[in-house]
Amino acid sequence: MNLLLLSPADFIAADRVRITDRRLQHLNTVNKASVGQTLRAGCLGGLQGQATLLSIDQTAAELHVNLQDPAPAKLPLTLLLALPRPKMLRRTLQTIASMGVDKLILINSYRVEKSFWQTPFLQPEAIHAELILGLEQARDTILPEVILAKRFKPFVQDQLPALAAKTRGLIAHPGDYPECPRALSEPVTLAIGPEGGWIAYEVDLLSQAGLQPVQLGQRILRVETAVPVLLARLF
Repeated sequence: MNLLLLSPADFIAADRVRITDRRLQHLNTVNKASVGQTLRAGCLGGLQGQATLLSIDQTAAELHVNLQDPAPAKLPLTLLLALPRPKMLRRTLQTIASMGVDKLILINSYRVEKSFWQTPFLQPEAIHAELILGLEQARDTILPEVILAKRFKPFVQDQLPALAAKTRGLIAHPGDYPECPRALSEPVTLAIGPEGGWIAYEVDLLSQAGLQPVQLGQRILRVETAVPVLLARLF
């Protein structure tokens, strides 16, 4: 926990917070925090700064906060991601939040098993919990927007063209395509498929929506690897 991430409900005064949940346990067992210690803190959806520990025991901690710094800038990226396996989804959500993705769209694909959409990890509170862990890791306070698109064709045909307008549209897909570009400064809409890749029909529909296929080479990467590799290369 590189950032003590606070919510508005934690505030008991304008400059004072009280925490009693897993963050308290982390302060006690991992940070071994003591009264007077200063920690990096931030308010979810708001500013960052310092928090000074006023009191702590096994039931609660109170801190004085001074939040004046903005959150780090988001990547100018809309990420269209074929829904990964549930366990991989949890790790990928943390990575996406840590790397500063602005908008995430989890979408269906021919190679996405129907059972994946039934996982409890897709419940809003479960998604929120993983994103929070990613923000804490990266010292960020702004959550990415997350959209679930269970029907591929209607979303790609009806909504994606408007989302991708005025952005660099890219499809990460193995094959005889141009190399993925590097170090872009323009807004990007990026589609990453399942580990077996998009099927040809899906690539065609994504292309019609304004996205261009690009490749990373001959190696086929796991989704949890492909996401940070592509984001680091693009930005």
